[in-house]
Amino acid sequence: MVGTLEFEALSGELNGKIDLLPEDFDPTAVIAEPLPPVVENEATFNGEAKKGREIVLGRNVHTMCHAVTEPDADDEVTGEREAYMASVLARYRKSLIERTKHHLGYPYNLDFDYGALGQLQHFSINNLGDPFIESNYGVHSRQFEVGVLDWFARLWELEKNEYWGYITNCGTEGNLHGTTVKGAVDDLDLVIQTLEETGFTHDRFYIHCDGALFGLMMPFVKRAPKVSFKKPIGSVSVSGHKFVGCPMPCGVQITRLEHINALSRNVEYLASRDATIMGSRNGHAPIFLWYTLNRKGYRGFQKEVQKCLRNAYYLKDRLRAAGIGAMLNELSSTVVFERPQDEEFVRRWQLACQGNIAHVVVMPNITIEKLDDFLNELVEKRSTWFQDGKAQPPCISSDVGKENCACALHK
Repeated sequence: MVGTLEFEALSGELNGKIDLLPEDFDPTAVIAEPLPPVVENEATFNGEAKKGREIVLGRNVHTMCHAVTEPDADDEVTGEREAYMASVLARYRKSLIERTKHHLGYPYNLDFDYGALGQLQHFSINNLGDPFIESNYGVHSRQFEVGVLDWFARLWELEKNEYWGYITNCGTEGNLHGTTVKGAVDDLDLVIQTLEETGFTHDRFYIHCDGALFGLMMPFVKRAPKVSFKKPIGSVSVSGHKFVGCPMPCGVQITRLEHINALSRNVEYLASRDATIMGSRNGHAPIFLWYTLNRKGYRGFQKEVQKCLRNAYYLKDRLRAAGIGAMLNELSSTVVFERPQDEEFVRRWQLACQGNIAHVVVMPNITIEKLDDFLNELVEKRSTWFQDGKAQPPCISSDVGKENCACALHK
């Protein structure tokens, strides 16, 4: 598809150049008024060249799963069985709390409280078919879904009568209607300019903007490329479980109404129209999104973006001060650094790794205290990994640039 744009694409890798942060860049600089107007290379490891790196898979869950125990044929639900299930869930909850404390590598905002919505968990809420047309199934949340879609359409400057969209089951589903490691942000205006200079008119290209994480952060950063349907883009998608902080995977897909009319079809079984990919959709997700958007609003997200950028710079500077190669792309909260040598350490902190690099995605729930704990443990571990002098930190200059590498050759 010509012109597909991914905000988190590895644009630094495409031309072999890493975008450096300007000296005058202020991570706390945000838009004064956030409210929108109404409308595979050869790698080296410990100095030895090798073709790629063996992928380290996680543990086999089948060996430690919670088996379903079948009750006796004449067995009623007994207190003993209820107590067993309660104990399993209690242990699981405890493990989740512990894992949340050491969550750094994946872009999920775990800072949320949806206790007020617990009253809705007794209902099977399914948004079948087109979100703008009711079906015969009455237990839905379309009113919340369309309210969320209107909020995003306003953010991206598209009138209510000019867009179509829905709450997807994940960000990738939204991209189907049209590799994230270093957190680079593509320049939308430059993409459009390049297409125009190449001779393409607007009716000959289609740009889908994959804004999984940064698509909701960029509108609140002063110097970020602006995503707007006033520009010749066709659609935008973001993830709802990332920066927003929804407890279940979901996403938001917005496209121009003119593009979807040809795909829609009437479904007699539903007494509705449908152009969605999955048909049945989680009706709880729009309510969670609606609840968060009402609590935070544009200004709330602006503050959280400011906090994330500030903490990302803090982490990058602390890593460099400790002699660890690290890089932070402009407008990003994804800090890239040399991959830890201990896979158990990687799993403990849930780091995302590729080759000789790893990254931490600084989200609203990532505090300075958590970053300090991570840094102190990392520095302590490195003192044992490289204590005998035989093993050396890997060279990551091909990934982050020579100026950001701290190997023996470049430090």
